[in-house]
Amino acid sequence: MGRYLDPKNDLPFKRIFGEHPDLLISFLNALMPFGKKQYIESIEYLPAEQVPDNPAKKNSIVDVRCKDNRGRQFIVEMQMYWDPSFSNRFLFNASKAYVKQLNKNENYKLLQPVYALGIIDAIFDHETPEHYHHYKIVNCKNTKEVIKGFEFVMIELPKFTPESLMEKKMAVLWLRFLNEIEDRKYIEPAKELIENKYIRQAIELCEEGRFTEAELAAYEKYWDIIRTENAVRDTNIEIGMAKGKEIGRKEGLAEGMEKGRKKGIAEGVEKEKENIVINSFKNGLTFEIISSITGLSKDDINSILIKYELM
Repeated sequence: MGRYLDPKNDLPFKRIFGEHPDLLISFLNALMPFGKKQYIESIEYLPAEQVPDNPAKKNSIVDVRCKDNRGRQFIVEMQMYWDPSFSNRFLFNASKAYVKQLNKNENYKLLQPVYALGIIDAIFDHETPEHYHHYKIVNCKNTKEVIKGFEFVMIELPKFTPESLMEKKMAVLWLRFLNEIEDRKYIEPAKELIENKYIRQAIELCEEGRFTEAELAAYEKYWDIIRTENAVRDTNIEIGMAKGKEIGRKEGLAEGMEKGRKKGIAEGVEKEKENIVINSFKNGLTFEIISSITGLSKDDINSILIKYELM
């Protein structure tokens, strides 16, 4: 029995998958929609921060980014809550990785596919019980016709049940690992998890005793930010919806109500991001971490801090 940190937290997640290529290879081969001939054999880590060619454009930061021996690029992101902007950021990061493969005057034939894997500890699709969502660029009338270049997988952890992936043992083990190793609790990991060498190593990397006091403080700060984000987001969405209903009532039209609701939610989300930046900055988080959490550029973060006279 041991006491562990939650692997979904930014710190242990990046330590497990951003520092141990054998674990990342196992994780990707298990969760990506590959046939055996497509399996990853080796990887090279790439910078998580993707710097644009044009300084006026925004930087983007992902949790883990790598390239395999075939030249295929992989982006992995762990998301603790669902934000409607996540899918846009997900596509943006994959697109940037795809575009930056070529230098000036290089042939387009050199471009290799980019695969993006998003693990979301929240439910975003309430229309289906499926937890595994695989997206490609396909012909709408003939879905067998595929434009190669991008593939996206998003997994809703709260929906996952081992029975839903019985044909993929490693996928079951990795998702159970993410769900069952809980925050700062004394637990005895399941026998099936310990018996697998990759999962056992990942569990060991989550042992509380392996982290310094400074790292544990950063770990707790991350949870504080997530709790603040959730609380602020819920409050602002409620305010936005209430404002939308009021606008709709005054206009007396269903169309006006919907327009007001969307406007109110948008204003609430914008205010939420400002609050997250302010709270994160006051808690001592770096611009890089704040950018990773909010998706905002360093210039945007700086503007918010100046607006509220924190800089």
